[in-house]
Amino acid sequence: MTPWEAVGIVLAGVFAGGINTVVGSGTLVTFPALLAVGFPPVVANVSNSLGLVPGSVTGAIGYRRELAGQLPRLLRLGSASLLGGIAGAVLLLVLPPGAFETIVPVLIGLALVLVVAQPWLARKLAERERHEHGGLPLLVGVFAAGVYGGYFGAAQGVLLLGLMGILMTETLQRINGVKNVLAAIVNLASGVIFAFVADVAWDAVALIAVGAIVGGLIGAKVGRKLSPTVLRAVIVVVGITAIVQLLAR
Repeated sequence: MTPWEAVGIVLAGVFAGGINTVVGSGTLVTFPALLAVGFPPVVANVSNSLGLVPGSVTGAIGYRRELAGQLPRLLRLGSASLLGGIAGAVLLLVLPPGAFETIVPVLIGLALVLVVAQPWLARKLAERERHEHGGLPLLVGVFAAGVYGGYFGAAQGVLLLGLMGILMTETLQRINGVKNVLAAIVNLASGVIFAFVADVAWDAVALIAVGAIVGGLIGAKVGRKLSPTVLRAVIVVVGITAIVQLLAR
């Protein structure tokens, strides 16, 4: 890796850390960047997962005010994310390459539909299924998003925001804070497994981590100032971009 390539990886980490904090899909910046400098796909994927962990942590810290009073929720949903992240990492190691990525555009598209329809559906579900904790459907959905995130990770934030926005009575900003914690748990769980049993490019991990830390702090400052409507629009734009990039690969 040349010095200029290293700088490019750091900058990709900054952008990924910021966009992950605001909505998700940062992997669609750092993963292609690692491929562009010559890392094999699986090495790039596992190194990316590890490198983005510090950015998710700083993003969660930046949303600490929105996380106030949500510890029971974080423990409940975090357990599902932990198990999902472990399962996703195992799938990456045992399944043929590309076996799971084929459904990624469909998952992201579904998440975007949920995000756009969230205000209308929230009103329809206010007296019935939708409640403070999201119930069993949310736990199952968070686990599934964790499996997806542990395997590849692109736009797992979009999936989480869509699920929680539909199934919980909570503001979008407070949901976004929870999303950052859950994403950090998934990336850490899968990253620990990768560190022991997969090939990791530790120089790439360090470069992405440095950028992601800075990006996570910047993203928290920007994301917390966005109105729900603007944040929802950002989610849709990022999600559509993610689908286009995945289909173009």
